[in-house]
Amino acid sequence: MRIDWNHYDPGQHFDELIAAAGQPRPAARALAQYLRALSDQELAARKAAAELAIVEMGITFTVYSEGQNIDRAWPFDIIPRVIAAAEWARIERGLAQRLTALNHFIDDVYGDQKIIKDRVFPAELLAKSANFRPQCVGVRPAYGVWAHVCGSDLVRDADGSVYVLEDNLRVPSGVSYMLENRVVMKRVFPELFENQAIAPVDAYPTQLFDTLAAISPRPLDYPQVAVLTPGIYNSAYFEHAFLAQRMGAELVEGSDLVVGDDDCVYMRTIEGLARVDVIYRRVDDLFLDPEVFRADSQLGVPGLMRAWTRGKVALANAPGAGVADDKVVYAYVPDMIRYYLGEEPIIPNVPTYLCHEPKSLDYVLSHLHELVVKPANESGGYGLLIGPQASRRQRAEFAARLKADPRNYIAQPTLDLSTVPTLCDGRLEPRHVDLRPFILQADRTHVTAGGLTRVALRRGSLVVNSSQGGGSKDTWVVDGSADTVDPAAD
Repeated sequence: MRIDWNHYDPGQHFDELIAAAGQPRPAARALAQYLRALSDQELAARKAAAELAIVEMGITFTVYSEGQNIDRAWPFDIIPRVIAAAEWARIERGLAQRLTALNHFIDDVYGDQKIIKDRVFPAELLAKSANFRPQCVGVRPAYGVWAHVCGSDLVRDADGSVYVLEDNLRVPSGVSYMLENRVVMKRVFPELFENQAIAPVDAYPTQLFDTLAAISPRPLDYPQVAVLTPGIYNSAYFEHAFLAQRMGAELVEGSDLVVGDDDCVYMRTIEGLARVDVIYRRVDDLFLDPEVFRADSQLGVPGLMRAWTRGKVALANAPGAGVADDKVVYAYVPDMIRYYLGEEPIIPNVPTYLCHEPKSLDYVLSHLHELVVKPANESGGYGLLIGPQASRRQRAEFAARLKADPRNYIAQPTLDLSTVPTLCDGRLEPRHVDLRPFILQADRTHVTAGGLTRVALRRGSLVVNSSQGGGSKDTWVVDGSADTVDPAAD
């Protein structure tokens, strides 16, 4: 099908590319003109080329189904999301501000707990936090930073406003797909990158290594960095291997590491034991060290927490950082920014009802048909209720859960998520998207230019997770003054 923007109708949604029928947004004009000039055959050929590249590059993700692990080719749409550079500059500042405040909060709750003493954050919420680790109290990581890698999910509502939907601080994933999406797009549309000012993203592995190197307990130019993976059956194993390779780091499993009598961590190699300075761990807290957490864990390293607390090895993200990766804690981030930084939040939260508050719970129970209800510590789109799409029975079941454990739930209005034109079964249709930028923090802060745009490929769906039928797009941060691109010049 040939693209005709005059017949593309985003409806009442805010579309990231098209402001109204036949009217591209300024930053997307060059892209829209280029796509409009492609013939049916050319567009189909570019789509096929992208699908072939994904297979050749081995870009996969894993879906757990009926006890089996099924590797699938990464679902990708060739029409990118475009964000104006001027708008992105503000978002970038807001993300850096947010992670700075979150790291102050984590450092505080494992230290003096001033935010609780000053009654800015309720003590009872911390007492009932599923991810607060008493074993981390009194530890002081380098620079006071606990969450070195954060993936904050952003959404845009119908009026164009950008909100933070949630913060992912435990083991945030997806950055490898952001990087590979860009590689695929450069293969498929090289001429667009030659003629437009599209901000690059390929420095991320270097920035990640520099962030990890900065927290090394030994002052080396090139400390030994290892990526700790649960193994090949983990759904994010592709990313673990990808990042280790790009950083020039070692990819290890728990059985590859040992803690010596000197409390240092060593890696088993064919030449003997080699000391490890920094571990970028992709293993959840409770599986990190069987001496401290789950005794039955086969994924971690006995003695690892001892090595970390004694300053012999650095861990990223630090154990216990997940205390801020809680959707109830999320509601207090604007207050954290004011408390720790003395600033107003640059990017607002989505309005949130805290179900542990009696008045909010009453409101949520009487408005379940209008709201999205989320458990505090689930991820991947699991365990939530989308009220307008739920049956009466599902709402009743969820109401019982809320009454039984109100601390574990929040509720938010059902946002009218923005859309991006997407090729679906030979047709161009709007599909809802979110955006996960990645923020790095240690001695300095880096924010990716754009991030991973996730798209709900099913018509009308708001669930963007790949494990539940979602896909992805490349994200372009573009100077609004970009030149028009002539496809005939290719």
